[in-house]
Amino acid sequence: MSAMIHPTAIIDAKAELGTDVSIGPFCVVGADVKIGDNCELLSHVVLTGHTSMGAGNRIFPFTSIGQIPQDLKYHGEPSEVIIGDNNQIRENATINAGTEGGGMVTKIGSGNLLMAYTHVAHDCLLGNNIVLANCSTLAGHVEVDDQAIIGGLSAIQQFVRIGKLAMIGGMSGVTKDVPPYCLLAGGYRSGLSGLNIVGLKRKGYNLKQVGQLKEVYRLLLQEKGKRDERLTQAEALLDDNDEVGHDLVAFVRSAQRGLTTHGRDSE
Repeated sequence: MSAMIHPTAIIDAKAELGTDVSIGPFCVVGADVKIGDNCELLSHVVLTGHTSMGAGNRIFPFTSIGQIPQDLKYHGEPSEVIIGDNNQIRENATINAGTEGGGMVTKIGSGNLLMAYTHVAHDCLLGNNIVLANCSTLAGHVEVDDQAIIGGLSAIQQFVRIGKLAMIGGMSGVTKDVPPYCLLAGGYRSGLSGLNIVGLKRKGYNLKQVGQLKEVYRLLLQEKGKRDERLTQAEALLDDNDEVGHDLVAFVRSAQRGLTTHGRDSE
């Protein structure tokens, strides 16, 4: 089936549209845009720049994707926005293109929910099955790993990384990396408040894995002392097949921005 385009929509002749695409009233699609099969633009959606998306995405009214970055260092380079499959991007969301200094691409994976008024700035890299709640904001170069949840009205500072299955409470101001599987309670520069136990159970991790992860969390994110020594101690606790424990160790070892730790103390 060919694309279903409302007569008030403006679609550049060079845009590439997949099959069964639905484009509603007053949408605008630019020349360098590629839209995959079974995508739906409800109304008043703007897709511009070098933007491509996969199949099954649903874009709600007044969303803007692919506009030039809000970065004074941008000088017109042909940077991109790349979006995967089966995402829901709700009303008034904004997703900006990348910059030369950040890899030239803003990338969003598949199965994500970006609620109303969310902002994804230039050069952000998002994985899969992530939830950004209403009015949450990602500054430039932020990385969000799979299955993370960022609460409403939260602001993530540039270059920060949010680990897999981490959960950020609402109204948070995050200035340092948040490790995977952890909870951040909310507020400005808050510390961690423990593990995302509910999320771990929902994803099928067993009691043994969770128990070992609690001990690794204690060593790496609550105890004092040199980080390298604590990393060695944590690794000694883990079996080779302990995925979540090794994920947490690897994240702490690679943290570049500074690390959010338990309570209000951060490294």
